[in-house]
Amino acid sequence: MAEEDYTRYVSPLSERYASREMQYIFSPEKKFRTWRKLWIALAESEKELGLGITEEQIDEMKAHADDINFADAKAREKIVRHDVMSHVYAYGLQCPKAKGIIHLGATSCYVGDNTDIILMTEALKLVRKKLISVLNELANFADKYKDLPTLAFTHFQPAQPTTVGKRATLWMMELKLDLDDLDYVLGSLRLLGSKGTTGTQASFLELFNGDHEKCRRLDQMIADKMGFPGCYPVSGQTYSRKNDSRVIAVLAGIAQSAHKFSNDIRLLQHLKEVEEPFEKTQIGSSAMAYKRNPMRCERMASLSNYVMSDLMNPMLVASTQWFERTLDDSANKRLSVPEGFLAIDGILDLYLNVVDGLVVYPKVIEKHLMAELPFMATENIMMDSVKAGGDRQELHEKIRELSMIAGRNVKEFGKENNLLELIAADPAFHVTLDQLKANMDPRKYTGRAPQQVEEFLAEVIRPILDGNREDLGVKVDIEV
Repeated sequence: MAEEDYTRYVSPLSERYASREMQYIFSPEKKFRTWRKLWIALAESEKELGLGITEEQIDEMKAHADDINFADAKAREKIVRHDVMSHVYAYGLQCPKAKGIIHLGATSCYVGDNTDIILMTEALKLVRKKLISVLNELANFADKYKDLPTLAFTHFQPAQPTTVGKRATLWMMELKLDLDDLDYVLGSLRLLGSKGTTGTQASFLELFNGDHEKCRRLDQMIADKMGFPGCYPVSGQTYSRKNDSRVIAVLAGIAQSAHKFSNDIRLLQHLKEVEEPFEKTQIGSSAMAYKRNPMRCERMASLSNYVMSDLMNPMLVASTQWFERTLDDSANKRLSVPEGFLAIDGILDLYLNVVDGLVVYPKVIEKHLMAELPFMATENIMMDSVKAGGDRQELHEKIRELSMIAGRNVKEFGKENNLLELIAADPAFHVTLDQLKANMDPRKYTGRAPQQVEEFLAEVIRPILDGNREDLGVKVDIEV
């Protein structure tokens, strides 16, 4: 890296977190190539609708669709202070025969807004692809550990057992909801089309000598050429900025789900039950060499906070647009939309990396579960004792008293949980210690967790994965 590269701020989203693929979608090259494709689509459509545009002019535009003369455009923008007209000028330098018909009848939002929709659509498709891959990795994990009992928590206090695989389905269910939202928004996106200065298509009505049908057809022809089902039926100069907030809301939803997952893994890593991947040469702490910090999950949480808070940007922009448009959206959109996508891209790469390398420690899980299981088994013990002739109300009170004694032994004196011994020593229960221990199989207390995993995977997740096989197998590279 040249020395001067260290003198300017570089976004960590590009340098550390987002993939090259997502970065390219929001790159200047992709943006301005899309502008030129839109100008070609406009010229072709206008020619097909009868305007005096020649095939030679269009061929000239196509010949220079990709070799953008950035220096000419940049120099021109310093003079005119207008990015679109600077690129119209630069394109005209390369296409002298077509110079007079480039951008004919259009306003700046023709290229700006249509390109934004196109880029957000491509970015959503990449997000979707990675989301599907995360679901696939989680499905493999859930299936592998569907039968492994583990201590479940409510309020982060020990509760009835579940299984490691069942817990993974909770993460998957949230991502499935995110996928539903993504598919709905993605399927509803349309181009702005060629609406003109205030959305009335007045300039195009003039070009087509008052022919309203040609104005209508122009929008659909441009959409067809750009691979979209259509254009928004009405707009001001811009498409409604509410669309940006709908798109970023999808990303914020994924961020919520990823944050929840990352928190759960961080807590499990503290318990030493499940750990995120840790490489042989990785350093956990500059001071404490033994530490294995959950840095990937912490980064997921950090980026997720950013994306969730980013949702406020398009909401504020959309709510304060005046009438047919103002320009106070532009600077904000240039930041909030691309960076929201770059951040969620980094989050999903981390999600894939973590799930692919999760380390499960069954012995630790069993130890924690068995320390609490006697408390959870008391209802079954009580029912068995009632069937042996005991009084349910008396037994309930005895279990309450003995549980408090056992709990005090654990909390105040650091002893093992001796509830089973206390119950076996009380003749009211008509049960031996061996009989009690025989009932301490954790699988008896996980309910339908294994079956729920099987049903969820078969009925909900597998159909999604089977319908999106071409999107599986995403490989990620975590930069740092």
